[in-house]
Amino acid sequence: MKQMYRKMMVVAMAVLLVSSVWAQSDTTETKKDKTEDKVKTGWNFGGLPVVSYDSDLGLQLGALVNMYHYGDGSRYPKYDHSIYVEGSWFLKGSGIFRFYYDSDKLIKGIRTSFDLSYLPDKAFKFYGFNGYEAVYNPNWENDEDTTTYVSRMFYRTNRKFFRAKVDFQGKITGEKFRWLAGVDFYSIKMDTVNISSLNDGKDPGDMLPDTAGLWQKYNDWNIIPTNEKNGGLFTVFKLGLVYDSRNNEALPTKGIWTEAILAMAPKFTSNMDQGFMKFALTHRQYFTLIKKKLSVAYRLGLQVNVAGHTPYYAEGLMYYATMKGAYNEGLGGAKTIRGIQRNRLIGDGIVYGNFELRWQFIYFKFINQNWYLALSGFFDTGRAIQYIDMMENAEIPADIDQDEYFNKDYLNPYSDGFHSGYGGGLRIAMNQNFIIAIDYGRALKEQDGKSGLYIGLNWLF
Repeated sequence: MKQMYRKMMVVAMAVLLVSSVWAQSDTTETKKDKTEDKVKTGWNFGGLPVVSYDSDLGLQLGALVNMYHYGDGSRYPKYDHSIYVEGSWFLKGSGIFRFYYDSDKLIKGIRTSFDLSYLPDKAFKFYGFNGYEAVYNPNWENDEDTTTYVSRMFYRTNRKFFRAKVDFQGKITGEKFRWLAGVDFYSIKMDTVNISSLNDGKDPGDMLPDTAGLWQKYNDWNIIPTNEKNGGLFTVFKLGLVYDSRNNEALPTKGIWTEAILAMAPKFTSNMDQGFMKFALTHRQYFTLIKKKLSVAYRLGLQVNVAGHTPYYAEGLMYYATMKGAYNEGLGGAKTIRGIQRNRLIGDGIVYGNFELRWQFIYFKFINQNWYLALSGFFDTGRAIQYIDMMENAEIPADIDQDEYFNKDYLNPYSDGFHSGYGGGLRIAMNQNFIIAIDYGRALKEQDGKSGLYIGLNWLF
């Protein structure tokens, strides 16, 4: 049976909503009235069901709610408090459980963000290290091609991910130039995919073969050191500077948002053999082409290892001033390079870029709320610039021929380049801040996969 993954969290709602909008869009309001929001006060919230199905993970059920408090409305669309809660669970064990809070009113003069997340994943994607140096063979997970099929779980592992983080921002000069300080705690546990659990209740023809996947092979070959195999605990301390001149946080159409962050994970606050230090620089800029209608935006990012050794299970983490979704990882997937496989590119140092054209094509009032619909076109790209030394401690078994090992089934040294995807998206926004996001991206190269459909919240940046 061909693996299915159908995210239905928003699609049905979006279709019904758009139909309702067009039915009500023929009003006597002037063009100016349609683009001007009714000021919101007090609490306002949006919620969505989470429903999807995966042939291996089972049915997913849950819900997410994002609540905003606008106070007396004098700062609308800027909010005083934002609370985000999500709970969803696949019947066979994977899920997302997240609480996120953001406010510049909790502590006077300080912006406070707090995140508490538990993200168990029984089929977490793992493609190796250094981008194209780790070969991706899509036919090995394609059960329709019996001549090359290995397992639908060949590029998967079992991960339990816990994160607690708090970030503070305060003024240096005026509203735009700020300092940043924060602390993140991570508990990451890694294991092989539990094949017997995923096969429970399946028909014999649909069962997964009990065979070693790429993660297990990396462990057997000591590409992943024994002391890192099962994951670990560590704390990250962050210091940084932020310059933010955006005219609107939820949908900026002019201004700059740049941050430089030093992220330090000392050995004494972890169970790692040694600590590590990363430097992350992210620059975003926005340009208005047609006021309240058309804008262009881009994001350029760099993250490098400046000291110590980062264990493989922490290499994918990315460090920002604020989080736009449940995962702060990349490169690949909904929040970094759309269209390519999630976590396709993991390296010691990375660079990336996102470029978007955004068109708000209609504004309207519906159920006493302010709405707009927007379309976007995008191009995303990135690559490694610091590489993980996969062969430093590798122990290749004697029965594996060296030529076979490097015959592009597993490794293709010195082959990495830019990983890119392109596509388009739809946004359904209520009161500017609650933004339903639907993006579809395609990979430029087959080594990165084919395509991805992403349904969630917010603009990418």
